[in-house]
Amino acid sequence: MAVTKRDYYDILGVAKGSSVDEVKRVYRQLALKHHPDRVPPEQKKEAEEKFKEISEAYAVLSDAQKRQVYDQYGHAGFDQRYSTEDIFRNADFSSIFEGMGGGASVFEDLLGGLFGFGGGGASSPRRNGRGADLEYELVLSFEDAARGAKKTITVPRREICSTCRGEGGTRAPCATCRGSGQIRQSAGFMVIARTCPKCQGQGGVLTKACTACRGNGRTSVERKIEVSVPAGIESGMRLRISGEGEGGTRQRGDLYVLVHVQPHPVFHRDGSNLLVEYPIQLSQAALGAEVDVPTLTGRVAMKIPAGTQSGSVFRVRGKGLDDVHTGRPGDLLVRVNVETPTNLTAKQRQLAEEMAKTIGEDAYPIRRSFFSRLKDRGKP
Repeated sequence: MAVTKRDYYDILGVAKGSSVDEVKRVYRQLALKHHPDRVPPEQKKEAEEKFKEISEAYAVLSDAQKRQVYDQYGHAGFDQRYSTEDIFRNADFSSIFEGMGGGASVFEDLLGGLFGFGGGGASSPRRNGRGADLEYELVLSFEDAARGAKKTITVPRREICSTCRGEGGTRAPCATCRGSGQIRQSAGFMVIARTCPKCQGQGGVLTKACTACRGNGRTSVERKIEVSVPAGIESGMRLRISGEGEGGTRQRGDLYVLVHVQPHPVFHRDGSNLLVEYPIQLSQAALGAEVDVPTLTGRVAMKIPAGTQSGSVFRVRGKGLDDVHTGRPGDLLVRVNVETPTNLTAKQRQLAEEMAKTIGEDAYPIRRSFFSRLKDRGKP
């Protein structure tokens, strides 16, 4: 069963229009209160969950761009655009905890451990075992986005070196941190964990570099990956392909495919509905007609009643796009535009003038209504 996320504003207890400074102030109070190192051992797990929740809310509401997306689309639309690592990328923790010995590093290291993404050196793929997430931009034709498709993409990525298994070569334990990758210090009620400056959180120092990866621990490769695109996908949506990111010692990162849909020369999209502008002749609008209108799967017959006005919209059920979430098809909306004939011959012009003389004002209810409203306003 899907877990429903709480509203970020409710989590922090701030109003929707609160300033960034107010968000920072409230978050600092809550973070200090719920930090896992400040509670009894039996409350640690509950504190970790609360700390994760308030930190995620802060990371979103303190960032203008992420906050705008969240305010507009809510959790459903926001989560399609941002992974957990994206949420915390560039989040400012240092300005909140200045003067506490560890600054932002203690919180970034803690969050990296709780959420499983890299922050400082102590959260590198070699230590936490998970590779980095990658993003790939995929351009789709309108038809492929409408019908769904399978696409093979080539993704450049780094993988764990098979020769040294990601170690980079021969390593010796770091004498400064004794192999832990961190230096821990007490600061009041809190224990501050800093990334070791000597080994940069690796826990060891390289004594002999691997010849295959030159000490990097990774090699660059290109992989072909098949992407299943669901029918009805829209521009800006992202597809998550688990385990196709960069390699890690225990787990690969994920690949996020950002979709861009090319425009169609005839159809325009409105959610799962399609809109088409369809030109009809003056005689078809006046007398009524049956016309063949285009869809993405061929043409369908549609009746135009007599007296149809330009701009009228007709609905053809089930001929739109599949909803990407429910699979239900939308409709085709046909907006008819009455085209006035041009380049008339002398005979045609004569017939048109004769017809105009025989048609009275009663045949033009929209025109009659317009001038009636003008008259009521005292206009000539």
